[in-house]
Amino acid sequence: MRFIEWLVYTGNKHLKIATFPGMWERTVTIGSAGKTFSVTGWKLGWSIGPKHLIKHLQTVQQNTIYTCATPLQEALAQAFWIDIKRMDDPECYFNSLPKELEVKRDRMVRLLESVGLTPIVPDGGYFIIADVSLLDADFSDMKDSSEPYDYKFVKWMTKNKKLSAIPVSAFCNAETKSQFEKFVRFCFIKKDSTLDAAEAIIKAWKRQAS
Repeated sequence: MRFIEWLVYTGNKHLKIATFPGMWERTVTIGSAGKTFSVTGWKLGWSIGPKHLIKHLQTVQQNTIYTCATPLQEALAQAFWIDIKRMDDPECYFNSLPKELEVKRDRMVRLLESVGLTPIVPDGGYFIIADVSLLDADFSDMKDSSEPYDYKFVKWMTKNKKLSAIPVSAFCNAETKSQFEKFVRFCFIKKDSTLDAAEAIIKAWKRQAS
């Protein structure tokens, strides 16, 4: 789960796997304070599930991480306590964040489409996957020609357009990399000033292409 339970956009609803028939006894739902509240450095989260699964996670926790910073745990508990009591309030964090990010998502989609990228518009979260196969990128100066296409494209775009993204095939094993190497991932949970800079870069890119 991590954070997607609340971060969904207009007309969509997150369905928890654990609520499906027969799935509670087979599911551990994992949450992330870093992803939920945009404090990734905290490295704090939670797990919800049946006792026969959670007891094994407790063993792993005890023998690997062992403990976390108590002040951060208290801060997370207070954050939930405050907002869960006002879930019907538009100002509740879990209601206001999706509205804020949906605007940023739509802006990023328009920008990517303007230079010939084909974005897959997400129903939730804060990443956009875009098909870059229609762009005519010149990789002739790339030394390692054996890299997947998306690796080369991201390097080319970073160097020549000053815009960064993540190659999707980085998340794939060797057998499936070729299926996803024409896709890259952009993040739009950024300050408006950062998106303004990205827009200026993309508009300049568009002028060069025309």
